[in-house]
Amino acid sequence: MTHQTITLAGGCFWCTEAVFDRVRGITDVESGYSNGHALHPTYEQVCSGTTGHAEVVRLAFDPAVISVREIFEIFFATHDPTTLNRQGNDVGTQYRSGIYFENPEHGDIANDMIRQMSQDKLFGAPITTEVCPLANYSAAEDYHQDYFAQHPDQGYCAFVVGPKVEKFRKTFSRYLKA
Repeated sequence: MTHQTITLAGGCFWCTEAVFDRVRGITDVESGYSNGHALHPTYEQVCSGTTGHAEVVRLAFDPAVISVREIFEIFFATHDPTTLNRQGNDVGTQYRSGIYFENPEHGDIANDMIRQMSQDKLFGAPITTEVCPLANYSAAEDYHQDYFAQHPDQGYCAFVVGPKVEKFRKTFSRYLKA
């Protein structure tokens, strides 16, 4: 089995991780930071907005089970790709929408999808998702990994992450892990 990886920024990584943890064909989800200028920043540094990093999830997936295009369909449906440096009440460059690839074909697929969605006016506003090669990736601190699974009743998880996961379950039930 050959796995591939793709790194996605869709706002707070707790939300994005919680969604993709439930997707069949996704074999690993790791919260982290990427595409900034500092090497191995801390959460506090990223939150300051001075490192240029985005909060991301790095997905390992089995392309025999789920395609990168299907991953992007879930990604675009479970965050707002039209708000620059913002997802809901989370504001700052670390919350931008982004697709960071290691395989150039993944970047081409993302750009093609964005062009088509823009042409179709799917979101009613311009898509601000950046598509770039992955750079300066580092894993987030251990306490951020599987955060929603470990803290479902924490305020942000209960009121922001939980509803996003429920939307995924309803909209993409065909992709749920068994």
